[in-house]
Amino acid sequence: MEIKEEKTSDEAQHFLPATQADNLREPQFTSIQRIANESKLEFVLACKDLVATARDRKLNTFVQISVVHPAEQTLTRYSSTEIVEGTRDPLFLTGVTFPPEYPIYEETKIKLTVYDVKDKSQDTVRTRVLSEHKEPRTDVGRNFLGLTTFKVGDLVKSKEQQLTLTLRTSDGGKTVGTIDVSLVKMGEIEEGEVDHITTDVQGQKCALVCECTAPEGISGKDSLPLLNAVLKNPICKLYRFPTSENKWLHIREQMSESTLSFHVPKELINLHIKEDMRRNQDLKELGELAPHWDNMRKNVIAHCEQMLTMYQDTLADLGKHTGSSFKSSCSKGEKTLEFVPINLHLQRMHVHSPRLKDALYDVFTVGAPAAHCQGFKNGGLRKLLSKFEAERRNTGYQCIYYSPENTAKAKEVLSNINHLQPLISSHADLLLNSASQHSPDSLKNSLKMLSEKTELFVHAFKDQLVRSALLALYTARPGCVLKKPTVPRNSVEECGDPQGQDHPSQIQRQNSIPHHSEYDEEEWDRVWTNVGKSLNCIIAMVDRLLEKEDSSSGIKESENDPSSAACMVSHTSGDWYEQLYPLIITLKDCMGEVVTRAKQSMTFVLLQELACGLPQRLMLTLRRDIVFSQALAGLVCGFIIKLHTSLHDQSFLQQLHTVGLIVQYEGLLSTYSEEIGMLEDMAVGISDLQKVMFKIIEAKSNDFLPVITGRREHYVIEVKLPAKMFELLPQEIKEGKQLHVYPVLFNVGINEQQTLAERFGDTTLQESVNQENFEQLKEYYKLFTEKMPPDCLPHFQEQNDLKGLLENLHQNIQAKKRKNVEIMWVAATICRKLNGIRFTCCKSAKDRTSMSVTLEQCSILRDEHQLHKDFYIRALDCMRSRQTQGALNESDDPEAGCLTDNKPTSRHFYPVALLLVSSHLLVVWLILSLALLLAKYQ
Repeated sequence: MEIKEEKTSDEAQHFLPATQADNLREPQFTSIQRIANESKLEFVLACKDLVATARDRKLNTFVQISVVHPAEQTLTRYSSTEIVEGTRDPLFLTGVTFPPEYPIYEETKIKLTVYDVKDKSQDTVRTRVLSEHKEPRTDVGRNFLGLTTFKVGDLVKSKEQQLTLTLRTSDGGKTVGTIDVSLVKMGEIEEGEVDHITTDVQGQKCALVCECTAPEGISGKDSLPLLNAVLKNPICKLYRFPTSENKWLHIREQMSESTLSFHVPKELINLHIKEDMRRNQDLKELGELAPHWDNMRKNVIAHCEQMLTMYQDTLADLGKHTGSSFKSSCSKGEKTLEFVPINLHLQRMHVHSPRLKDALYDVFTVGAPAAHCQGFKNGGLRKLLSKFEAERRNTGYQCIYYSPENTAKAKEVLSNINHLQPLISSHADLLLNSASQHSPDSLKNSLKMLSEKTELFVHAFKDQLVRSALLALYTARPGCVLKKPTVPRNSVEECGDPQGQDHPSQIQRQNSIPHHSEYDEEEWDRVWTNVGKSLNCIIAMVDRLLEKEDSSSGIKESENDPSSAACMVSHTSGDWYEQLYPLIITLKDCMGEVVTRAKQSMTFVLLQELACGLPQRLMLTLRRDIVFSQALAGLVCGFIIKLHTSLHDQSFLQQLHTVGLIVQYEGLLSTYSEEIGMLEDMAVGISDLQKVMFKIIEAKSNDFLPVITGRREHYVIEVKLPAKMFELLPQEIKEGKQLHVYPVLFNVGINEQQTLAERFGDTTLQESVNQENFEQLKEYYKLFTEKMPPDCLPHFQEQNDLKGLLENLHQNIQAKKRKNVEIMWVAATICRKLNGIRFTCCKSAKDRTSMSVTLEQCSILRDEHQLHKDFYIRALDCMRSRQTQGALNESDDPEAGCLTDNKPTSRHFYPVALLLVSSHLLVVWLILSLALLLAKYQ
């Protein structure tokens, strides 16, 4: 029989959906009935009366699970249990689970092989070296005890949902014990447990719980397309742990990749390309400039075109990417993947407790958002941006200095222009269409929309920046002369009878910004106020037309605005369209003039920003885009999953559109060497997420991937929901209200490099980041308590709980305690109590992240689900054991996705603990490390 290895992540990509696999691929086999999106088959194991190879030997046993596929009759090694020491009756806490996509049928055979491990330090199953052998050799650290097989159908159809099988030697002659196989059905209450569930117990529900109940009217089948669009290649593990009341906790742990790891960066880069192309075109259309400014513009455009080409190449490379839907840590140095987050996964723990409802605990794990390809020799974004702004302010560049606030305002004005101008034109055309149809109601509605958008347009230019930028632009024109006028001219004449005018426009148009003439500083005020006056004429005309319409129908209205009398026509007859058309043309002409002047002036401001510090400015923008892209991919994934799991929670939905959503990042980076730069990048990238707004829309097709719109200073993420799920949303969200997010980052270094930083380095970066984000968290809590009623905090009894936690967090941040992990615990608890999204990050989202997540999971089981105190360490070992991952070699990196050499992971020549014993040895070690770093960057 051929023996294969189970490729847990890669092979899952080739599995058909369960319905297709059952109906098309293997029609002759019997499918296993299951709930949508639930595991097909789950069972746990226990052995009895095992026979040792030596009489006095204490057994250290584990079970290897293999699958015999009925179609191919091939054996695939699937997974393993943990090692249970010192007993001949081992009860295994690690179970076996088959995900929904796995092709398993009632005819499928399961092979169970029991081994005795000689040395637990070699507990990793080296299955790759055994592919040519039917049974393992004894020289790899384990002895074969016995095996047995059973059909899946026998287990599923058994009356007791359990099989007791005999273990025999490979020749089938000798009996070496028995093994019990017990079927597990998550979410079902065992017999005899119903009486124990009371309302009192439900009141003790964990503050971190998200109940596993589907919204009314929503089945797993309805929500499955959304999950499948976001999550991919789940890896599941099953555990059972005893409680303090001698009941069983069943835990399903699932780690899933996200398709958004690549989708969001591609959407974002495409958005940047469009934005940069518009900016480059605006620079080219800036008009004639003096030689100095013209040369500056040419230089800026040349650099911007190069950067634009780089973005386009990156987008093309991402479009060609095939294979895994996440970026492994091995690839963090690849230039083509620098916008993609590292190891973005959803880590979900599903707990079936005998007394409580099923609960979900979600943590998103991702590598710290950082520009690894650009390196950290000069620090990260936090340091680079501060240094650049100081140099730009203090150094005599040959350009005009505008503060970051002014440049941001200029980008906002340009964005408003691009957004409002087509809307106003569209509503003006609708007004004319309503006039041609002689429809009073439609005319009123069209006028209302036109008025709202035009008022927004006018108010967008009530800023001193536009006026000063126009003056600066005029001085940059060839041969400019400044003169302040003494007598202002009226730019708007009294509106008369349109029939007595040859030209439809009632407003005298001014020339564009003068070149060789005197510049009137007050001219801009007259130009942009003309838009408002044109709108007033339209409103007066519509009122006049509707009044005449009411008069002809016998309805009299006495209201008359004397300030608008000059804008009313004297005749009582004529077509509505003919009377409104010249006023609409005037409005469009005035608006076009404002747009031309404002766009050129704001583009001139952006020219100064780009020109001051080329090419550093563009490189900083690139670095910021890279870091933001990585952070945004995780945020979008987290928002969609949180929305999906909490769709039935009306308090959460009210909080979502009333206050917004808190997003907490747990950072585990040290403040030593390169990780200082990573933390600086991460702090800026997460802070930039405040620019993001979410909008939930109804999906009109089977495409549920989110859409990103906006610009660098303001992004809107459109999340699509199936129709049945969309109907459950509050009316405010369904009407398109934009939803805020409040990201906060708390970092505590925990590795040996942090030990060096705390003893001999500097930790002020970590302290300042934690303090700044605490202030933001406190502001969110204040906003939450002001806008939300007290009873909308469903997972704790008193608001004093949160106040106490915030005070505790503040005290821990202020305390000068080394590796104060209490900050992480308290911040995580506050986040979950506020219905937030949790992220855990380290350099690559591997070792430190996995240790943190598994510790958090076991602590939740202990504190909230009464995990037996004697099994806490064993539960932690089960979750951290690579043994239970099945066909993994100890030289494999399951999260990195690559095969590593059998070499020590540490880059140091000596253990740090030994070096700390002697200060002399430490100095020598530091010198050697410095020499290695210098050699690396030369």
